[in-house]
Amino acid sequence: QEILQQDIDLESEHSERSARIYDSMGGYSPTIGIIGAVMGLIQAMGYLNEPDKLGAGIAVAFIATIYGVGFANFIYLPIANKIRLYYQYISLYNEMTLIGLLAIAYGENNLLLKRRLHGYLDRGSY
Repeated sequence: QEILQQDIDLESEHSERSARIYDSMGGYSPTIGIIGAVMGLIQAMGYLNEPDKLGAGIAVAFIATIYGVGFANFIYLPIANKIRLYYQYISLYNEMTLIGLLAIAYGENNLLLKRRLHGYLDRGSY
């Protein structure tokens, strides 16, 4: 029982670490976009006396910002949420497996075990 519980806890810890990596990437991505925007505006300032080249620097600034915010909100943060949701299901499955194995080992009534495990399924349907 302790070994299975340690395995469940370890897997849960691993999944949270994985999700936090993507959360961090989602947090840093807009910052990197803003750095790109500042660099684009600095480039644009260098072309103040050449108006035909001014637009390129401003375009780089806007594109960098869009990429930074877009990657955060459309890629990194949704991946973090999907990792968390996936591992919630895995954790629920592992908990049910542990409870089922222990109940079988202790000779618990099958109908009681079935009801108990159905309670977990109701809880897990989010």
